[in-house]
Amino acid sequence: MNAEEHVRYRVMVAKKHELVSGPEASEAKAELTVPLAVVQAEGFDAAVAFMQGKLSATGHIGTVLEVVADGRATKALLNLASPI
Repeated sequence: MNAEEHVRYRVMVAKKHELVSGPEASEAKAELTVPLAVVQAEGFDAAVAFMQGKLSATGHIGTVLEVVADGRATKALLNLASPI
């Protein structure tokens, strides 16, 4: 399995309203969380948001860095936020 299959993505829309994709929290190696406004900002990049502290991450840091660095996190979060 690749890192993507072990990452849970969360986009916070409002208090108690979030969009989630990926495995259950108990099965995820890592979880990335970002507010909807950050994802919807022009030029969103998960790596930049992570370095600026706008995207939070928990879990295995190697997995987090892998999906953030290669662009998979950006793509997954943009896809998750796209229905809104």
